[in-house]
Amino acid sequence: MLQSPGMKSADEKDSFLRGPKYRRVAERLRSEIARGIWPVGAQLPVEREMAETLGVSINTVRRAVGELVEDGTIQRRQGAGTFVCPRPGSAPMPRRLVGVLVPSTTYYYPRVVEGIQQVLREAGVSVLLASSAYDLDVERDELRGMRETDLDGLLLVPNLHLMPDPQDYVDDLRRLPVPYVLVERRPARPAPDDPTSYVRTDHAGGVCLALRHLYGLGHRRIGHLGRLATGTSDLVAEGFDGACAHLGLSVPAGAVTRRRTWTPEDISLYVRTCVDVGLTAVFCLGDRDAAALVVEARRQGLRVPDDLAVVAYDDEVAEVGDVPLTAVSPPKTQVGVLAAQLLLARMNGGPDTPAQRVDLLPRLVVRASCGGASPSGPGTTEARSPAVPTP
Repeated sequence: MLQSPGMKSADEKDSFLRGPKYRRVAERLRSEIARGIWPVGAQLPVEREMAETLGVSINTVRRAVGELVEDGTIQRRQGAGTFVCPRPGSAPMPRRLVGVLVPSTTYYYPRVVEGIQQVLREAGVSVLLASSAYDLDVERDELRGMRETDLDGLLLVPNLHLMPDPQDYVDDLRRLPVPYVLVERRPARPAPDDPTSYVRTDHAGGVCLALRHLYGLGHRRIGHLGRLATGTSDLVAEGFDGACAHLGLSVPAGAVTRRRTWTPEDISLYVRTCVDVGLTAVFCLGDRDAAALVVEARRQGLRVPDDLAVVAYDDEVAEVGDVPLTAVSPPKTQVGVLAAQLLLARMNGGPDTPAQRVDLLPRLVVRASCGGASPSGPGTTEARSPAVPTP
């Protein structure tokens, strides 16, 4: 683990305080590599993590890393990360390699990948990262390329929602020559003895947590502004229906609307529907759609949250709007951490390692858009499930 300035001796602190910042960071890394904190072949943390630990900018870390690359202390591997080079005369250390295939490296999955890299780096395992860009052809080609690489394991987020027979795809994965774990996915129609291991967010549980919170605030007419054909859209919609049934909520006609994309005109029409059917709260799949709903509702004269409470699912950018959004926050980093740990167990334990199926419940981050934030200010709070009678 990269040591912070507070963990250094007085002499080392004094050394760190002299010279240009990037050279101080470079010298810090050289010292830690020389002392074996980062052994030969070890993967260094990502630049953002190093910047946060040392209290410097990412550009400073980037210049420091560039200096160490130039002098041969470390090397960059395309798509894998930055690693400590062998010292002159030393034998290269064999390292295990895990392939990670995700649908996107720009939304939702960066934090999942961070969790994966954290665990594998500490275990001395390198990562080969690839993205399918939500394209089945690209996914097929990337997986084929990984199968042809000398990998020791795979962490996969397949686009099951785009496949005509997702269970057949999952069954076919059993022919892989290395251990694998599904991440944020599970078999579609598994047999009771399906051996697939996975770690995923319990999306239905997260939706129920949100609706239970709204119920506790007095809302009885709640709508769902949802999506179609995404990796989680059907699970969230099923979770909404299940939560309404569990809480005894009736859903007015038109209150549940799902689209592939939401245009400003669609949002405007949905706000008018909210007024017409008397909705007092809406649960939205996606921060951006929820933010657009808040803007349009206020444009049409509704007060948020007084007239219409809004809760989003994702918590990627929920806090940045004029009205910060209450949001279901999937445990993305923890999903990556547990998936990597599970894969390591399978890599180390062999084929007799029991399959594991892990569901992680999200948390609800309460902000201003639902009217349930702390009266002391707009700060973020954890939701506490109110005492709601079970129907």
